[in-house]
Amino acid sequence: MATVHPGRYTARIEGDFVVFIIGMRFNKLWKVHRWWPVFTAMPKMLATLMKHPEKGLLGTRTMRSGRTITLIQYWRSFDQLEAFARNADDPHLEPWRAFNRKVGKSGDVGIFHETFKVGAGNYECVYGNMPTFGLAAAGSHEAVGPRSEAARQRISEGAAATVRP
Repeated sequence: MATVHPGRYTARIEGDFVVFIIGMRFNKLWKVHRWWPVFTAMPKMLATLMKHPEKGLLGTRTMRSGRTITLIQYWRSFDQLEAFARNADDPHLEPWRAFNRKVGKSGDVGIFHETFKVGAGNYECVYGNMPTFGLAAAGSHEAVGPRSEAARQRISEGAAATVRP
């Protein structure tokens, strides 16, 4: 079981980063032959990314709600995310092409992604009585102190930290 950190914490990450939300939805549960390849492709991708941190993945979290599986990923840069997605030697491009050939617009399996480029210090988060989670797991997990008590202070302090000489 994960260690719960009593009290209030925030996260810090140096420089710009990317939040990438990706997932799939089982639209037609009985069509296992359609969704199984999509379902099994992601663990292979994550294993490669965990084995090669130089590819840029900082952390990931998987969640399930009803028929939908969602991964929230933190990447060092958009360039690294894009390079992974487009590199024929990495385990993403071929499953993506296969999905488009075999499932395409059938409606059997839903897929989605959202990409957010976050400028240094332009984020804010707080975790109360939680294990290390989310951005804190991808960056650093820090106690909320007097200079970071309110959301405005946390986001302002982070932004100010990026412009120091």
